[in-house]
Amino acid sequence: MEDVAARAGVSRALVSIVFRDAPGASADTRSRVRAAADELGYEPDRRASRLGRSRTRMIGVVFAFDGDFHAEVVDGLYTAAEQFGYEIVLSASTRRRSEDDAVRAVLAERCEGAVLIGSRLPTRRIAELAERVPTVVLLRHLRLAGVDTVRTDERAGMELLVDHLAGLGHQRILHLDGGSAPGAAQRRQAYREAMSRRGLIPRLLTGGLDEESGAEAADLIARAGPDERPTAITAFNDRCALGVLHRLRGNGFEIPEDLSLTGFDDIPAAGHRHLQLTTVHQDADQLGRRAIVRLRDRLEQGQDAEPAVPVPARLVIRGTTAPLRVRRRRR
Repeated sequence: MEDVAARAGVSRALVSIVFRDAPGASADTRSRVRAAADELGYEPDRRASRLGRSRTRMIGVVFAFDGDFHAEVVDGLYTAAEQFGYEIVLSASTRRRSEDDAVRAVLAERCEGAVLIGSRLPTRRIAELAERVPTVVLLRHLRLAGVDTVRTDERAGMELLVDHLAGLGHQRILHLDGGSAPGAAQRRQAYREAMSRRGLIPRLLTGGLDEESGAEAADLIARAGPDERPTAITAFNDRCALGVLHRLRGNGFEIPEDLSLTGFDDIPAAGHRHLQLTTVHQDADQLGRRAIVRLRDRLEQGQDAEPAVPVPARLVIRGTTAPLRVRRRRR
């Protein structure tokens, strides 16, 4: 800081005022100090500059390393936070780091608010966090006083998939279930209701959340007889669907000629030229923006938590679904 002060021809105290955005320096002085810092390659310690402030304008984001779509949502949060003058502090839960540990880390950084992406914390723990800082839960259905939730209309998304497949003539439509994952119960129930509405029999199989679990489900499907095997599949998410796709193709199945396949999320890989997965698009930018806006409104205007208004889902039809046809007989 002394070098910046010398280069700009001002006192060290003035340099501190400029970097803290505090009153007491003219526009010309601020311009000279920032120019000197750029010339010297000096980056102020933002954490230290916040110690004397009543506000940090930091938002802690807790997420898990278990889904590509979470990364898309984080990107949307960054974009919205920058627009509204906030900074994002990321804290990940991993195989060896619990979500509780990730939450404690953002609190230690003096974050003003918290966003939990696809949280699996008990409602009691989320309520405790919300008593300390305004909290938004993303991608999980939750009814908890004082906590905002932001999510996609997953029920509508699943109904779009079933209607699309049924409209192509498919009746034996299998759902690969996401178990206890956030959003799985809503997708499961929506699938059942959409099938029943069309007079079709719901069929469920544990599909899991990733490519490996999708591949395991595909092995069971491949071993089924031609008359029992589904003609179409709705997978819990895109990663599970891609595991099914790779394993079935490896076993000699043609997609969509032998079996139509859909995912959910519309991760970047779903649109790759050699995959072209039909799926449901979740608007990560809109999800991120709504989360940041809710925190901003509560922090700056003192608003209470609001009922969730789901972000619309959109069907994306690509190359893994096709009209039902008489399939080749397989041994």
